[in-house]
This record gives sequence, structure tokens and C-alpha cells, in this order.
Amino acid sequence: MKDAEVDESTCRPASETEPFDFGDDRLHEECGVFGVFNHPEAAALTAIGLHALQHRGQEAAGIVTFDGAQFHSERRLGLVGDHFNQKSIIDRLPGPMAIGHVRYATVGETALRNVQPLFADLDVGGLALAHNGNLTNALSIRRELVASGAIFQSTSDTEVIVHLIARSRDRRDGLVGRILDALQQIDGAYALGALTRKRLIGIRDPLGIRPLIIGKLGNATILASETCALDIIGARFVREVENGEVVVISDDGIESHRAFPRCRPRPCIFEYIYFARPDSIMGGHCVYDVRKALGRELAHEAPADADVIIPVPDSGVPAAIGYAHESGLPFELGIIRNHYVGRTFIEPEQRIRKLGVKLKHNPTPSVSVEGKRIVLIDDSIVRGTTSTKIVAMMRERGAKEVHMRIACPPIKYADYYGIDTPDVRSLLAANHDVEGMRRHLGCNSLAFLSVDGTYRALGYQKRDPDFPQLTDHCFTGEYPTRLQDWDGPEPGQHHQLSLMAV
Repeated sequence: MKDAEVDESTCRPASETEPFDFGDDRLHEECGVFGVFNHPEAAALTAIGLHALQHRGQEAAGIVTFDGAQFHSERRLGLVGDHFNQKSIIDRLPGPMAIGHVRYATVGETALRNVQPLFADLDVGGLALAHNGNLTNALSIRRELVASGAIFQSTSDTEVIVHLIARSRDRRDGLVGRILDALQQIDGAYALGALTRKRLIGIRDPLGIRPLIIGKLGNATILASETCALDIIGARFVREVENGEVVVISDDGIESHRAFPRCRPRPCIFEYIYFARPDSIMGGHCVYDVRKALGRELAHEAPADADVIIPVPDSGVPAAIGYAHESGLPFELGIIRNHYVGRTFIEPEQRIRKLGVKLKHNPTPSVSVEGKRIVLIDDSIVRGTTSTKIVAMMRERGAKEVHMRIACPPIKYADYYGIDTPDVRSLLAANHDVEGMRRHLGCNSLAFLSVDGTYRALGYQKRDPDFPQLTDHCFTGEYPTRLQDWDGPEPGQHHQLSLMAV
């Protein structure tokens, strides 16, 4: 299919003077969880496992262990390798049981008091809790707890769960009964890892939105957010924690409790599209294979009359491979990404701003795009700021035409389950149709994968409109849980009230 001729006046970025942010124009996951039961080097294994999960959160990391007599905690701002590669720190974390966490803040400020695992001394003993996800009624519960005299030490919604467990009057099986009682009071998406004096506990929300798995390493049992964390320590995958399940790991083995009635799971579709590491297995699917399949579906739905396929690295690479294979067009790594760029400059002067995109992405010198029709493949578009500058960079390199193909549907709605989506007013697809987005980005053509095409890449014939197989609200606006903490009549058009305001 040949694209219609486009007036070059419509192929210019929306603004050449907007302040430039050198950070990611990307979605971010909230965190990752890793736990070990019954291993003499539990802390060291946890540090290695967290390193494998670093992509899920880069703001902070923490580990809590229990040595049979007391708990030990080390929590740090920054990357796992900045702190937990030191023998002196690991030596301060003795014991055969550990729970660890890497964090990207979507609720609560980036401060040491919010670094997890959170620890509390309860009347039944110590409890360390690590949380991946986001509660949609945490603010409402927090206000009730504060009004009744509760004192909070953090601004994280995870502490709400700790208070609910502490205040529960359920005395079934000690702490487990309290946990089951607390779960009945919360809504949202969560995968929890908890450490007590005798148990490692894994918990998954009723729909299984956030991931959690079980592994084995000899006689040790492992909890982790993704299978890549098992691979790095040589553990074998056992199974996923089921949606709505509470697994209790102790010297007696693994017990399973049902916190909620059984229902069809709805895992987060973005785990497959973007968040999970490509070498992880989720829901029986290799994530890398799913992303290639997304590219193949995209080639079917939105072919381009072009000369070469170029991925936007790194997340666009598997989809671009699939697109190139299906379309028969050559594939080139025409852009190299620098992984070590932070938010250094917010509003630099014009001559520095022009260098901004090259700090993050730089064209490969040996891959010529001069006079060529190129197809840029990316996994998603959020604000569009990075895409706009990459399109402009390709034109500066002499590309005759620049076409963009996105391996997921347009992101039109905000997320409330642990993904750091910007204000909907900043979501490009929430404010423009496809033609408007094309003009904003400055490309010759723009196309997104359909919702049904996304489902086909995961082995479904199409999306079931009555009982969707996945959590896909960012595309469809259909939220699978209550959104109690958000005001206004339409989910996705309003913003969560800050916990800091309480």
C-alpha cells in the first residue's frame, strides 16, 4: 500500500521551542518483588534477583531478612548495584529468609521513608511487606485510619495494607487470617511479598493484574515478579501464583489460600508489550516471542511502501524484527540508544536543546537513510516528545519519507494500577486523532496496532468484549476494578488525589 503524497508543511513538529526534558518519554512500572525461603545466602540471592528485576524500578531498593531471632533491614535510594554489591551490606543481612524490592514511585514521593520492604512490629511478630502495583482506594482507607488515630510513617499506599493487617481482629491462623481479612478491604492491582518470623508469603490480586511467580533452588523456595529473576540465580520455575491466591511458604511446604472467589484472570497487557524483560515467561508466553508477534500483526494491518525497517531502541526491536520478517523489508539497527542519560536539563538554551535527542538516541553512522523511505517501529507512544525528535533526526539524515508504526493501540486513558502514566492531558492519543498525531510527530504516515491485533499476538482470536482476557484499560477505557480514590464521572479523565494531601 503506497502512502498518499503529504504536504511537507504538515510534517513538522508541533513546537520547536517547547522546553526539552532529557528523561524518558516512557511508561514506568512501579516495582519488582523477590523473596527467598530456606537458603543460607538468602540476602545475596535476593540482591542478585533484584538486579535482574531492575528494569521494573530504578529509584530505590531494599532487603529485609530474618535470622531466627531478629529482622535486619537495609534500604537505599538508587540502583541495586550501587549498594547491594558490597559485602559489608550483605553481611548486615544474615538469615535464611529474605524479601526484597525495587521501586519506581507512582504513589508517594521518592524518599527513604517510602523505600520498601516496609517493616512493622505487630503483636503477632514482625512483618516486612513489599508491594508491586497500586491500590485504587488507598486514600479513602488512609483517611479513615488517620481519623481513628493511626500514625503513618510513609506516603506509600503499601503502608495502608500494613495498618489493615495490624488492626484486623481476625485470629484465624495468626497473621495469615489477618492478611486475608485485610485483602477484603482493598481494591486495585497488587502482587505482595511478605516476610514473617516463620513464613514467606506471596499474594496476587483477584484479577492477577500484577505478576508473581514461584521457583525452586534446591531446598529453597523463591518468589519473584518475573522468571528472568529465577534464571539469574539458577532456580527453576514452578508456577505462577494464581489470581486471588495467597501462598504461604514455611518449613511445612507451600500452602494455598483463596482470598477471593475464583474468576478468570486478567493480567496487565503492558507486561507483554513493554514492562517485562524479553527473556521472561508470562502466562506461558515468552515475552520476546509475543513482541515479535505484535510486529507481525502490525505488518499485516499497516503495511508500508518503504525501503528499510528501523526500530526505536530498545523496546521497539522485537516488534521491528517481526514486522521486517512478515513484510520482507530489510531490518537495520539505524538508531543506537544511550542508557545512561538522566533528567539533567529541563529548559536548556536552544543550541543545547537541539543536541538533546542525541544524548538519548543517535543514528548509526554506517546505516545510511539518505533518500530512503524508512519505517520506524516503536512499542508505544506516550507524550510523543521522543518520537517527534527521532522523526526530525531521520529527516536531518536525509530520509525521503519517515513512516511510523506502533506495535500497540493508542494509549488514550490513564492507568491506576501501578503504571506511571502522565496526566491524560499529556497523552498524545487522548488529545488527537491519528491524523492529528501524525502532524504533531511530523511523519509521512502513522498507524497503530488494533486492540484485536494485540490479542491475536497473544494467541486469542480477538478481544472478548463481554469478558476481556487482559487488563487493557489504557486502550479501551474499561477499568476492571473500582476507582474509589478518583473523582469525577469518567475514569481516565481525572487524577488521583495525592496521599501527601492527607
